[in-house]
Amino acid sequence: MASYLHGGVKMNIRIVATGKEFTATIKQAMYLSLRFMICEIIDLSSNKLIGKLPDEISSLLQLVGLNVSRNKLVGEIPQTIGQMKQLQSLDLSRNQFSSKIPSSMSELNFLSDIDLSYNNLSGKIPTSTQLQSFKASDFIGNPTLCGPPLIQKCPGEEVPNQSHQAHYGNKDDEDEFGKWFYVGTGFGFAISFWGVCGSLLLNRSWRHAYFLLLDNMKNWLYVTTAVNIARLRRNFQRQ
Repeated sequence: MASYLHGGVKMNIRIVATGKEFTATIKQAMYLSLRFMICEIIDLSSNKLIGKLPDEISSLLQLVGLNVSRNKLVGEIPQTIGQMKQLQSLDLSRNQFSSKIPSSMSELNFLSDIDLSYNNLSGKIPTSTQLQSFKASDFIGNPTLCGPPLIQKCPGEEVPNQSHQAHYGNKDDEDEFGKWFYVGTGFGFAISFWGVCGSLLLNRSWRHAYFLLLDNMKNWLYVTTAVNIARLRRNFQRQ
């Protein structure tokens, strides 16, 4: 630990005790750092620390780096972690943290390095430009964690996709029905047309009767038209 005295207040404290295999509770290990309200970096990684990450750590408002990876820490990540506005690096990987990632973590706008992998975190990763910009490898090893940047979709996000697929599935069904409808209509017309024409071509008596019918219809139409025209002319002359 290195410290600098300025005006009776210790400034820029760095606490590094990585790989020492200390066996203690996390509160005991962080007791010294929590006594000072101004602290820059805490690295207690690769030890045998147990217990929960104390909520009091959120009071270290000047902390820029926190690494407690590769310990045996349990419980939830403090909900007030978003108060640590200066935090730039956060490594909580390879512990046994559980529950959801605090939504306040999306407020860490200066965060440039994060590793929450290999814990028991669950639920959706909070939505923010900052958190979604990290790699999926920073969140892997949490079987029930979901949402970007992980490829695993959250349960609520799968419903719109299914509806979307159902919509296009119904549209495909309608297109398929329309295609077969027109095919069936055309096929039926062809059968009817050639059924009539074929009968006329193959049966001589039917053919003569058909053309006789057409001739009679032509004569009837001609006579009816001539009579109507003559009647109209007489009515016009009377007026």
